[in-house]
Amino acid sequence: MSNMPKLLITIGVILIIIGILWQVGGRILPLGKLPGDILIKKENTTFYFPIVTSIVLSVVISLILLIIGRFR
Repeated sequence: MSNMPKLLITIGVILIIIGILWQVGGRILPLGKLPGDILIKKENTTFYFPIVTSIVLSVVISLILLIIGRFR
């Protein structure tokens, strides 16, 4: 039972770090506006699907989890 508070604190700190990096990194690497993302504009409707951004984030998160798993 004592592992749960540590886990929640760790997850919170990780989310805060990700949020800060997202704010600062958004100026350097504009996630969500990569080439290959789908943007369809009609008269009254805009459809946006960030397919390439999703793939890039998936690869980065997978690599981070792989590295973390190697140190356990």
